[in-house]
Amino acid sequence: MSLPLHYQSAKSLAGLVRRRKIGALELLDHFLGRVERYNPRINAVIWESADAARKRARALDRATAKGARLGPLHGVPMTIKESYDVVGMPTTRGMPALKNNFPPRNALTVDRLNAAGVNLFGKTNVPLSLADWQSYNEIYGTTNNPWDVTRSPGGSSGGSAAALAAGLCGIEAGSDIGASIRNPAHYCGVYGLKPTFGIVPVRGQAMPGVLAPGDITVIGPMARSAEDLAIGLDVMAGPDDIDAAGWQLRLKRPTQTRLRDFRVAVMLDDPNAEVDQEVQTLLTRLADFLGRQKVKVSHIARPEIDTGEAQRVYVTLLRAATSGRQTPEQFQHNVEVARRLDPADESYFARMTRANVLAHKDWLAVNETRHRMRHAWAAFFREWDLLLCPAASSAAFPHDHQGERHERLITVNNKRVPTTDQLFWAGFSGAFYLPSVVAPAGLTPTGLPVGVQIVGPQFGDLACIRFAELLEREYQAFTPPPGYD
Repeated sequence: MSLPLHYQSAKSLAGLVRRRKIGALELLDHFLGRVERYNPRINAVIWESADAARKRARALDRATAKGARLGPLHGVPMTIKESYDVVGMPTTRGMPALKNNFPPRNALTVDRLNAAGVNLFGKTNVPLSLADWQSYNEIYGTTNNPWDVTRSPGGSSGGSAAALAAGLCGIEAGSDIGASIRNPAHYCGVYGLKPTFGIVPVRGQAMPGVLAPGDITVIGPMARSAEDLAIGLDVMAGPDDIDAAGWQLRLKRPTQTRLRDFRVAVMLDDPNAEVDQEVQTLLTRLADFLGRQKVKVSHIARPEIDTGEAQRVYVTLLRAATSGRQTPEQFQHNVEVARRLDPADESYFARMTRANVLAHKDWLAVNETRHRMRHAWAAFFREWDLLLCPAASSAAFPHDHQGERHERLITVNNKRVPTTDQLFWAGFSGAFYLPSVVAPAGLTPTGLPVGVQIVGPQFGDLACIRFAELLEREYQAFTPPPGYD
């Protein structure tokens, strides 16, 4: 049974435009109509440039009529995470001080997406400073999860995932330093790729005036199909202008054509971040299915890495990477707080505060540990093709905007635990440059989506996507949330 137009893949939509089954303008108006109808319910799209998009659509239709060479995303209506610079649209990162920040040029990735033929008509919501697994801020308000509007769609690419799930756009792009692509994909039941660190240039997706790429952070595609992730990555990846003088990106093409061609390790839980049984049950069902498909599956294979140390390394590197956000006054305050901390205090708050004021010599030591673990991951992937694990500790949780993020709690297995514990599932692969895809794995008994995180070796992005494509075909594809027909 064919999906409605608004739930078809970006590849399918581009094909319809290319074959003149529908015009780019007609397709755009279809999605704009859906935004008008459904966006008030979820507040995912927080900026629209409809007039400019219609002008672009007419130009795309003229190109189609002339038989011009068309890009792989020709005519696909697109929204994009608010943190990407787009001429004519504000880039605030949810920060009131940047409310009137209209960048003079596009992010490099936006230029590449435009060249591929997308029709970028709007932006999607984010949390303040992109620093939450919820998506709310004083400028644009709160984004709701399409599956349950009382719950978070995730963050920081929560608006992106919500827009995709509700059928408000054809494709999206997010960013990820703490599962900000993977967590919203999991919460909203869509696909997201956190690419190998460094293969997609991040210029134009940072604070105004910042050119240096940050540690760990990446940008990547989000979609309603795994194949769209491959198209999006192909468009977005490759060296920046300066780097292109010296290197080219040549990702290894996967040789696997069937699920049984893969060797897969499965990790359902960890002492650093207990996983809700509802999530574990769905991932266990997936592992059982893979076993029936003759996939080589291990529930005990792991990289030679102490997971507690991996969590410490990740939180330290993460909060060191984001420490530049501090004002001089905030930095000095954190210096004083760090001095008063008990050396034995290993809470998230203590680790965060120390990392915010970390001496460079100490950072170098942590970075050395990171690279030792990176080599352990490489050894693991000589024996195993992929690691399957949770993207988060639970399905989407209820909105909670009280206090600081590290003070908030979520429910896991009927216990209240710190929401920051589940950053483990972001960092266990993310701190070590590894790619991972989140793909739909089913629904909980209460009807909330759960994703599986598919982790591959460094530069193994296409193998992760290939596995997701096979799961999409043989096990679980995108399912629209009820009420958005």
